[in-house]
Amino acid sequence: MKLRDIANAIDGYCQGDGDVEIDSLAPIRTARANQLTFVANPRFRLQLSESHAGAVILRKSDIDAWDGSAIICSDPYVGYAQAAQLFNRPPLHTAGIHPTAVVASNADIDESVSIGANCIIENGVHLGSGVIIGPGCVISEDSSIGEDTRLFANTVLYHAVSIGERCIVQSGAVLGSDGFGNVWKEEKWIRVPQLGRLIIGDDVQVGANTTIDRGSLGDTKIGNGVVIDNLVQIAHNCEIGDHTGIAGCVGIAGSVVIGRFCTLAGGVGVADNITIVDDVHITTMTSVTTSIKLPGTFSSGTGLMLSQPWKRSIVRFRQLDNIVRRLKSLERRLDK
Repeated sequence: MKLRDIANAIDGYCQGDGDVEIDSLAPIRTARANQLTFVANPRFRLQLSESHAGAVILRKSDIDAWDGSAIICSDPYVGYAQAAQLFNRPPLHTAGIHPTAVVASNADIDESVSIGANCIIENGVHLGSGVIIGPGCVISEDSSIGEDTRLFANTVLYHAVSIGERCIVQSGAVLGSDGFGNVWKEEKWIRVPQLGRLIIGDDVQVGANTTIDRGSLGDTKIGNGVVIDNLVQIAHNCEIGDHTGIAGCVGIAGSVVIGRFCTLAGGVGVADNITIVDDVHITTMTSVTTSIKLPGTFSSGTGLMLSQPWKRSIVRFRQLDNIVRRLKSLERRLDK
């Protein structure tokens, strides 16, 4: 593919030879003459002088560090993502049902659907046009999957789960399982049936081994354009707003409402029955124990430091309450 064609496709413009042939993308250090790379962070500018890439996607302000052909765009990382889509060639799937798959006679399956080996498709399931179901998936009764959605191998949908169009669900995800509903009585747990559903919007991505529980009363809802990383737990009755991003190992307890355009970085924990407004960004390993009512970036915990200073800091942290009491006592004496 010619460089100028790539530039046009990603809303950039060429500087240098637009006829350079590009056949793939590569990291800046290993890129060859037939490959395209990018610089989104200024700290990588220094590596440009040693790169053998055929061309680079970069900002206009960084062009002085590169004397070869380039694509200039306002956000090189977005440009890279768009260029990568041009070279992404996933394996083709032929429409049809593998002979080892078990499909209920009353399942509504479009003729363009591809169903892999050892799948189970139960009663009342609807699969829209262009849906791809990978090997070993289980789609339980009365579930619905919209057009052009793909489930990778060994994904499990419990009953009455609804997934929208153009979604991607990675291997091992479990969608619509029972939430953690139990009541303690007389020295034993009583299970609370989970009577709601799980509803997932359009253009959603769900990572590998992520679990999203169905609602207990009412439904768990994942909005349009939400992206969810691997190993995320979303509990019953949560509502995730459109275009929110959730990174790996996040745990969200029950009945949490998260607004639109939020981001939760890796390892964030959210307590139950919390509301988070739109445009909130929560940094890595933050513990969210109260509702967030204003947009912004929020953090908790302490950053990395050497072990011995950290241990001394922990001792001082435990002394804070006593220090505050003593300080208030001194202030009262001074006010007299």
